[in-house]
Amino acid sequence: MNKQHQMKSSLLLLLTACIWGFAFVAQREGMLHTGPFTFNAVRFALGAVSLIPLILLLDKRSGQSAKEIGVSAKKAAVSGFWVGLILFCGASLQQIGLVHTTAGKAAFITGLYIVIVPFLGLFLKQRLNVNSVAGAIAAVIGLYMLCVKSNLTLGEGDLYELIGAFFWSAHILIIDKLSRRTDVLKLSFFQIVTSSVLSFIVAAATEKIDVSGLTQAIVPLLYGGVCSVGIAYTLQIVGQKNAQPTQAAIIMSMETVFAVIGGYFILGELLTTRGIFGCLLMLVGMIVPQLPQIRKRAGAGSTIDGARN
Repeated sequence: MNKQHQMKSSLLLLLTACIWGFAFVAQREGMLHTGPFTFNAVRFALGAVSLIPLILLLDKRSGQSAKEIGVSAKKAAVSGFWVGLILFCGASLQQIGLVHTTAGKAAFITGLYIVIVPFLGLFLKQRLNVNSVAGAIAAVIGLYMLCVKSNLTLGEGDLYELIGAFFWSAHILIIDKLSRRTDVLKLSFFQIVTSSVLSFIVAAATEKIDVSGLTQAIVPLLYGGVCSVGIAYTLQIVGQKNAQPTQAAIIMSMETVFAVIGGYFILGELLTTRGIFGCLLMLVGMIVPQLPQIRKRAGAGSTIDGARN
């Protein structure tokens, strides 16, 4: 993997982080007008539609036969379905959580996926290093300062975001595996379609789908659909294709910074002094696993140092 490809991947992933960070603001704003599942259903549908022209154009330019394109689409559809299930769970928990917490806090808690991934890697028989443990400790202390109340409980929205972080961790790991052997645009399309369909089903069963509410939320929906879903999820897959999971994770964790900036300037959200220190500790916890190993044993096996949706 050459440095030029790595640099391109890093820039794509940083742009992804920026789009996702401000998407927390759009998603929270959208909750003022419609339910979380309805919002996700529509934004994912918009994201899927935005990808169709690009997929058709690239298929036309690829020089592949109709049969080859069909085989590629079928393979991406199967992979996209399973990735879409994970995406649906993570996005649903995130959206519900945003009803009860701020955009900045939601982003920082979601960013814990970078700490969770190394521990999930243990199930894949990948060694856990000292950096990951140190990062996890700092992140947990930061989470406590940011979110835990005086009665030692997490707020409802914060708890949803925390559970969702585990699904974003799984999403990063599975994307890393599948993006290297699947058409990335088609994979992105089918994961988005899966999440949209599932969201529509749940919305129809649990929420009132109000057209007037959707109209009032049109700007957040367009940003959340076309930019956050159609563009950013695709950039994630393309960027991860030439990046290590750890590299992708640390860059995409910058979404937390962009979310806090957006929450402050657009929504007027403020953090307490305790919350600010909590955020700083969580950032430390996200960065430490990506630094040179504190202790490295010769002949050690495969290691995941860290790695989102």
